[in-house]
Amino acid sequence: MHELSIASAIVEQAAEIARADGVDGVSSVTVRVGELAGVVPDALHFAFEVARDGTALAGARLIVEQVPALAWCGGCAEEFAVGMPPFFWCPRCDRPSQELRGGRELEITEVAPVPAPA
Repeated sequence: MHELSIASAIVEQAAEIARADGVDGVSSVTVRVGELAGVVPDALHFAFEVARDGTALAGARLIVEQVPALAWCGGCAEEFAVGMPPFFWCPRCDRPSQELRGGRELEITEVAPVPAPA
């Protein structure tokens, strides 16, 4: 399960971001995962729970924002979802697309600190 190595990298990078920001605890980590990234969100959630144990992110939750795979048709200037499995033919003009505009993302977009006590 390669999601465990991805989750471990997320935990390491989020901990580094938190340290650089002077944050002691992390409440959540938000990641964008593209439809074509080859990552199963449920498996990533499970792997994150395993990877965070014993780290500064021990109580953090993982928020996964799924990004649809989008292609661009230069022939008719149409952006369209390619779906899964991916189908790169433009539904408007029936030509193949050669430009993928989204769907391969795998990035941390937010590391939220634990709220300060009131």
